[in-house]
Amino acid sequence: MSSQQFRDLFCKSADGLKLHGRVIGPETGPALPVLCLPGLTRTTDDFEEIAQALAEDPKMPRRVVAIDYRGRGLSDYDPDPAKYAVPVEMGDVLAIAAAAGIDRAILLGTSRGGIISMALAAAQPELLAGVILNDIGPVLEMDGLMKIKGYITDPPARKTWNEAASGLKDLFSPVFPSLTDAQWMAWARRAFRETGDGLVRTYDPRLADGFAAITPETPLPAIWELFDKLAGLPLMLIHGGLSDLLSPQGVRDMQARRPDIDLVEVADEGHAPLLADAPTIGRIRAFCARCD
Repeated sequence: MSSQQFRDLFCKSADGLKLHGRVIGPETGPALPVLCLPGLTRTTDDFEEIAQALAEDPKMPRRVVAIDYRGRGLSDYDPDPAKYAVPVEMGDVLAIAAAAGIDRAILLGTSRGGIISMALAAAQPELLAGVILNDIGPVLEMDGLMKIKGYITDPPARKTWNEAASGLKDLFSPVFPSLTDAQWMAWARRAFRETGDGLVRTYDPRLADGFAAITPETPLPAIWELFDKLAGLPLMLIHGGLSDLLSPQGVRDMQARRPDIDLVEVADEGHAPLLADAPTIGRIRAFCARCD
């Protein structure tokens, strides 16, 4: 059992939806807090290991707040799926940060959370004391985008936990070859919840609407102008060695613009690294200490 428990935080979004965050670590202290921003369909649960490790850092324990944007986890689903968009979700992050009393933080953004982090650097730069981008950059590979579009547009039903775990393994084992059956089951427990009708995903299926316009002929534009807003901020990039969303060339292009970027390669994980292995946790702790 961990020595520290997560605490739930609820607040209202600017347009009146209930938003959820999970908090761990000391309420006060000299260390900067960390805001954890998950990927497109992901929730606060993705950050359990890293949040605990940062909260219980023997040298510099720090408060960690992980966020469920609208339509994910324990936050309300939006009746208007057009609002599942980065500018609106950026507002959700600011609402939870304000409710937690945070006016300056290190941002740890996985995938879409990294895009939101870059957008915040443009819109609310005084909030950011440092940024960790987890397997995301200004240029996204079409193979990875089409894979995401495929599994959120028409997700197969899963009735049992074993079905859910084996379905995830079928989908992701090529880019996560080292995971054990217990780890696939843990992933399933993060991605689904139990209802009277079997298992449902922990996000609003209408998130898929935002992918309708993305095709190989109509890729997403590069967002270098947002990446460049991180200039002057401590910056870490975690790259999954097997990632299909952030290419090695994409990493080199980011390094060319930011030679000081703190690069962490996670060799045997794809998109997005799980932030649960000891070397990666150690590097994140050290980076946060430098931001202090």
